[in-house]
Amino acid sequence: MELGSREVCKAAVKMALSDTRAEETEMKAALLDNGIKAAAIDFGSDFSSAVPKILERAVVAARREGVIGESHAEEGAVAGAAHEALQQIVNKCVGLNLGGKIGIARYGSHISVCVFFAIGLLNLNDAAIGMGHRAV
Repeated sequence: MELGSREVCKAAVKMALSDTRAEETEMKAALLDNGIKAAAIDFGSDFSSAVPKILERAVVAARREGVIGESHAEEGAVAGAAHEALQQIVNKCVGLNLGGKIGIARYGSHISVCVFFAIGLLNLNDAAIGMGHRAV
């Protein structure tokens, strides 16, 4: 069965919602059985300095986990999808802190990045999720 952007986006969301490293590892193995390569990265920072860090971490994690190679096109696809995901939640984040996870998934030419963050100050958090997709 050929998978499309919908299935790859679902995989990225699942990775971003994983709670533990053990759960991430299990999920990556299950996804790989279906031909989907995946990675997840924890992240926390104030939003004002977060954007370049998130883009860099997403690309580095995708390379490290074998989701992408080292070509500019693949790195750009991950960075572009991560940037799109952040654009969806930026209005909630300005001036506040982020903490959560970035999920990345790829099947064939489809690459998806999901960001799932608690946004706020101390324990007064809101939650937001953003999704970006690129074809490479």
